[in-house]
Amino acid sequence: QVQLVESGGGLVQTGGSLRLVCAASGSTDSIVAVGWFRQVPGKQRELVADVNSDGSTNYADSVKGRFTISADTAESTVYLHMNSLKPEDTAVYYCNAVAEEGPNANKYVYWGQGTQVTVSS
Repeated sequence: QVQLVESGGGLVQTGGSLRLVCAASGSTDSIVAVGWFRQVPGKQRELVADVNSDGSTNYADSVKGRFTISADTAESTVYLHMNSLKPEDTAVYYCNAVAEEGPNANKYVYWGQGTQVTVSS
């Protein structure tokens, strides 16, 4: 079992920056990937960025060059550094972890409770 707690959301003006924090606890050694997703009302949750256990990262086209995902494995924490924020970045941001657990390395997906990011124009 993995527990995820996000923090760092808030209200910021266009062009501003925020840093989101995802703190993992529990069976963190089983985590193979961590990602940030976001969702606005009426739309599907979308991937923003993720980082795998080999250090490779992926970003949505809409955030490339503005957002950076990083992981501190010693602290079981993943960060999302968001720069040059735009009103269209407004959403609830969720931390997601994929873990491989058990003798068969079954994959489990865990979610945090979400943190609101609002970018004012």
